[in-house]
Amino acid sequence: MRNKKLRKSGLDFTVSEGLSSLSCSCGRGIMAARFCGLLVLLTVCVGGLNASRLAVDQELSDIFDELWRLDKNRLTPVTDYNISVQGRASFVNPGSHVVRDYALQPLFSDVNENKLANTTTYSRFIKLLNNYERSTGVAEQVTAEERTEIDLFLDAVLETEVMKRAHRYLVSKAKSNSDLRRFKSQLYLIWFNFYHRQRNAGLDSCGFEHVFVGETRSGTEIIGFHNWIQFYLQEKSTHLDYKGYKGRNFDLPDQDDHVLNLQFSWHGLVKPVGSTFIGTSPEFEMAIFTIVFLRSTERSTTVLVNIDQCQMELVVIRHGRSLGTAYPKLLSSNSRHVGQQHSR
Repeated sequence: MRNKKLRKSGLDFTVSEGLSSLSCSCGRGIMAARFCGLLVLLTVCVGGLNASRLAVDQELSDIFDELWRLDKNRLTPVTDYNISVQGRASFVNPGSHVVRDYALQPLFSDVNENKLANTTTYSRFIKLLNNYERSTGVAEQVTAEERTEIDLFLDAVLETEVMKRAHRYLVSKAKSNSDLRRFKSQLYLIWFNFYHRQRNAGLDSCGFEHVFVGETRSGTEIIGFHNWIQFYLQEKSTHLDYKGYKGRNFDLPDQDDHVLNLQFSWHGLVKPVGSTFIGTSPEFEMAIFTIVFLRSTERSTTVLVNIDQCQMELVVIRHGRSLGTAYPKLLSSNSRHVGQQHSR
């Protein structure tokens, strides 16, 4: 929105200057001046559009593709789970509780729960999901048992090839210390450090809770909630109702897509547009978002990357030295963006 506003200001200035003081030698008086002013307007519009378009971050795409190949714990579509994307969801105003359901069936028809139970990072991840207060404004209380669960989860994540490679990359960029204990502390600070999300409240939120568990604010809206495992478990327990996918008419999602933009309700509230990876391991998601978080010191960072056959934006917003939110936004899947680039 800031870039749009800046472009608008630039247009106002250029057009007024072009129409009032532009000197034309066409010999056509005021009509020529207006024509020249129009050319200025078109030039600025095109320039503004090009400037606002993100370029693919090839370095991040390469490291994320490598992490993708290393993600041996990723679940395989059809073999380990099945999803039914069904209909395209309609527009819903933020805060509205009224939404038309374009998906009569659940998103997940089945998931290999044995694999979730017998894969260490998944089983320890799932144990963390019930440790948080759903509503912001309610201070979180961490028990000794819950702190042990976090430690065990981080230990399991650090033992995966995905996080080992992410650690080496961050060390090479001088963003993390090579000492594993210090890197674990850094991950804890980013993902599990509590902070104030709602003013005049206690320490009520952290990055892990917001991104992977989901929260509600003021009893009117869902915030965060960008994880497929939590989505599946909440849908299975009937606390969540999938309403349909969100996307453009010409880019329909498939059952083997690993990123999905969607709409759903949770405990009676509606998320008009959400997004999540599908089938990926907790360590993969933590690794890529940690890398984006540490590569930038800006409060809000958006990068455009190609991972496997998908082109997506990864959005990361900081909350001081901790993570405020992080999520993917699918732009195209099954390499459709490659064809679009060649056709330009």
